[in-house]
Amino acid sequence: MSEVRVRFPPSPTGYLHIGGARTAIYNWLFARKHGGKLVLRIEDTDAERSTEESIKGIIEGLEWLGVDWDEGPYFQSAFAAEHVAAAEKLLAAGHAYKCFCTKEELEARREAAAAAKADYRYNGACRELSPEEVAAKEAAGLPAVIRFKVPQGEGGVAFNDVVYGGVERNYRDIEDFVIVRSNGLPLYLLCNVVDDIRDRISHVIRGQDGLVNTPRQILLYRALGTTPPTFAHMPLTLDLKKAKISKRSHGEIVAVQFYRDHGFLPWALVNFLVLLGWSAGDDREIFSKEELIEAFTLEGVNRANSIFNYRKDDPKFFTDPKAININAHYLRTIPVAELAQRVRPVLEKEGLWDPAYEGEKQEWFHKTLEMSRERFHTLTDFATLGRAWFADDFSMDETALQKNLLKHPQMKEWLPQLAQRFAALPEITHDEAERVAREFAEEHGVKPGVPINAARAVITGQNKGPSMFEVFAHLDREKVVQRLREAGKYFEGQS
Repeated sequence: MSEVRVRFPPSPTGYLHIGGARTAIYNWLFARKHGGKLVLRIEDTDAERSTEESIKGIIEGLEWLGVDWDEGPYFQSAFAAEHVAAAEKLLAAGHAYKCFCTKEELEARREAAAAAKADYRYNGACRELSPEEVAAKEAAGLPAVIRFKVPQGEGGVAFNDVVYGGVERNYRDIEDFVIVRSNGLPLYLLCNVVDDIRDRISHVIRGQDGLVNTPRQILLYRALGTTPPTFAHMPLTLDLKKAKISKRSHGEIVAVQFYRDHGFLPWALVNFLVLLGWSAGDDREIFSKEELIEAFTLEGVNRANSIFNYRKDDPKFFTDPKAININAHYLRTIPVAELAQRVRPVLEKEGLWDPAYEGEKQEWFHKTLEMSRERFHTLTDFATLGRAWFADDFSMDETALQKNLLKHPQMKEWLPQLAQRFAALPEITHDEAERVAREFAEEHGVKPGVPINAARAVITGQNKGPSMFEVFAHLDREKVVQRLREAGKYFEGQS
């Protein structure tokens, strides 16, 4: 394969959403697999909708994901003169012409086609205007667009898409399309081609919705004297109702920043997004960076659209369950030192961070993360479900309250008694905690799980978690004793 050069060309009209991020990731993986280059190009020619905030958000999103680029960011607006020059070149070579048809004339033709139940295509009314007729209309001040002159007669455009296979479109099915507006601004179709030629793009990897433009763009490549790149169109990402995922219709839940702010690890999101439409050809779903680069091929991309199973109504699994599970896997398996760095900003945001966690309390902090992460799914869980490790003002899980406390009203007196047993120990170790808890249960004629689970509820606020003997030994003894002594407050107001 000759030099691989791919590009990711987002429009800065909003945040980086997961569909765009997946396209960027596929391009990035392909470039890294083949030792190629990834060009970041910001297509900012829509001045009314493009914003600096969006540009910043796109770049921050890519950086957070770890999708690094080799060239750019280039801004499409900086090359406006090249786009205009290309249009003039096409005019001079007879591949394009000026069209003076008014909006009213075009609309009347569309309505007539609709009334006849026929497909509408521009009829080429201005295609054969003589130079004198063009000059006369220009002298009269009539506005004009520039249309590409599609070849007529038999034949068409044929190309092989890496994902969808052979694609053909007859010339007669392609109208003479506009490449420059009447205000002199070139359209996306032309700008995109000119930019790809300048950036020497070898492979265009983009969403399936771009497939409809490909025959027209191939005509532009050829007319500009360039061999078209190889095309690979990705399947669309749909919601559960089979609607295309988009910023406009789905809101922030499809934004990359949403996942960052809700406790996702960057590589976990990359791993999940790659699987939306691609397979390594086996059952693997978890990949390291090196494994994914090695395994990725465009041939592994599916033709069928993928389903993004987000759930706005479930506060715990607010997004695709597979995404949550992949994130939980990485949360539980990355080195604890790395996890500590990821958790720190979450705790800082909630006012739970102690600088000592990077000093004299670092060992305690790391062990806390090791103990608690097995049941967590996102980084934010450390500040919500795990809040009791770092603060005394934590809420109690309703299941823990009902099942482990209120179901056993005797715990109102028993837990303070258990607190006295722990307070009498010179040190709470795992073995001593187990001995005291089991003896306490035996003396009161209940199974050990009854007081142990009740203690879990008032000490951690949770129904499940790590071994309570480890919790007794790890959490500050004064906190253990205090929380057991205050167990009665959970029974106040209960009949």
